[in-house]
Amino acid sequence: KKRSYHAHNFILPTIYTSLHTTNMFKLALISALAGSAAAFAPAQTGARSTSLNSFSADDLPGALAPMGFFDPLGFAEKADEATLKRYREAEVTHGRVSMLAVIGFLVGEKVEGSSFLFDASISGPAISHPGQVPVGYSAIIIAAIGFAELQRAKTGFVDPADVKFDQAGALNSDYYPGDIGFDPLGLKPEDSEELDVMITKELQNGRLGMLAAAGFLAQELVDGKGIIEHFSS
Repeated sequence: KKRSYHAHNFILPTIYTSLHTTNMFKLALISALAGSAAAFAPAQTGARSTSLNSFSADDLPGALAPMGFFDPLGFAEKADEATLKRYREAEVTHGRVSMLAVIGFLVGEKVEGSSFLFDASISGPAISHPGQVPVGYSAIIIAAIGFAELQRAKTGFVDPADVKFDQAGALNSDYYPGDIGFDPLGLKPEDSEELDVMITKELQNGRLGMLAAAGFLAQELVDGKGIIEHFSS
């Protein structure tokens, strides 16, 4: 059965409450904004054909040799279909944000001192950049992320008024995790097997992005040096 899929993500509610506490969370916030305006994997704008009933660990894209379906803690085994669907939504969302964050780290530090933005006054490790941005821009970022998240919620999630108290965060039965119907370049394959290959590629790159972003954050927090500076030394 064909499944619609989209590359767009982005739910970071904990970042909102932590914006004014650490520059690290500010950096993730800015990365999420970029994710709101771009897509890493294509999706079809037509009707979605994948139903919740057909969503299971047995046919999930993203498993590659030699690891196969890597789930050492048994999360998928313990999850029902609705929970498994939310797991995949969270994975693809965090993967997309992380890929954008990695690009943000490298580009932000590479153009340091030469960018036309903010009079080229932002410098230092990437985790310190958000703290150097004027406060007014943080409000714009929050508003833009809020708008993007609202649209994603309308597309993928059941209206809270229609959800039981013990089923918070339920996804629509016809929603495939990550697909918000945005494919301006028409890149989504029509063939379901080719689509699975593309989904797997995005997932693998997203997983690598999550590891890379975590490593970048940790490294810069430890010694206060930028990633580009590390590469150059």
